[in-house]
Amino acid sequence: MECALGRAIVSNLRSLLDRPHASRHLEPMFSTPIPRTALLLGFAGLLPFVWGVATMYVTPLQDLTVAWMGARFAGPYVLLSYGTIILAFMSGVLWGFAARDDTMPMGYVLSVIPALWAFFFVGNGPSSAALNLITGFLAVLAVDFLFWTNGVTPRWWMSLRIQLTTVVVLCLATIVWGSA
Repeated sequence: MECALGRAIVSNLRSLLDRPHASRHLEPMFSTPIPRTALLLGFAGLLPFVWGVATMYVTPLQDLTVAWMGARFAGPYVLLSYGTIILAFMSGVLWGFAARDDTMPMGYVLSVIPALWAFFFVGNGPSSAALNLITGFLAVLAVDFLFWTNGVTPRWWMSLRIQLTTVVVLCLATIVWGSA
């Protein structure tokens, strides 16, 4: 049973990658400007990640944050909790893209994996949680690319996602580097 399921998943993924209308790979990824609202909200969504890093390395900022808002809004706590929420949020975004193309049923399966990944694998200490979140965000970027090449995302999507994912991964990596 498990082997049959694995073969079905691999077969569906191959069919997604071999689609004839996947012509976006010829289109320059950064050729379409990102709408201002998407860009501003995307970068605003990075603020908790950047704040977490800042409070890890600037002691007065950490002390002020803990005093005013509590420890969960500083350092690795905010990075890990917000990262988990955003990874689950990205599952919803991917589901929306999957719903745009009913000829891609594997898209639905791929879209729920980030939320399940966050639920099952974010834990067991900050370093492990950060590594699992990094893995999750990089996997989402790969699924984003798959959906982008199949034409179910906006043309500017990968340009935005690469920028945001780079910052998120670098911020989460500070937890791993800090504990090494």
